[in-house]
Amino acid sequence: MGIEAPLFHTLQHIMEAAGDDSEKSVNAPSRNYVRDAKAMAATPADVKEYPNSYVFIVDMPGLKSGDIKVQVEEENVLVISGERKREEEKEGAKYIRMERRIGKFMRKFSLPENANTDAISAVCQDGVLTVTVQKLPPPEPKKPKTIEVKIA
Repeated sequence: MGIEAPLFHTLQHIMEAAGDDSEKSVNAPSRNYVRDAKAMAATPADVKEYPNSYVFIVDMPGLKSGDIKVQVEEENVLVISGERKREEEKEGAKYIRMERRIGKFMRKFSLPENANTDAISAVCQDGVLTVTVQKLPPPEPKKPKTIEVKIA
């Protein structure tokens, strides 16, 4: 047939492995990871540091507070997530162009050690989400300990 048997056998083995869902590559990213990576890439944010707080600013046009979730995971990871849904289509209307993004969105931020995770506030106004994380007060400097010297 003109096809060398070892080469044909190797190609056939590769094709069978690619079609077999039970043996996924160990290094291949999961569907959830790919979905989360896309959601994070499509959610731009600004982060500001003030003397007493950190402020995270994320554009959320057209979303209601129920569509946005702000959480702290693993004691120091701020997670902003949610979902933008498509408007219900009215009878007789059809899209000519669809450019606005719909679907899930998410951003994760590692908070510094001085972030007070018990003092976090989130406000969404005019399509802009502002999450403020207060800083913990700086630790008191250790005072030198004076030890009385006794003369023997």
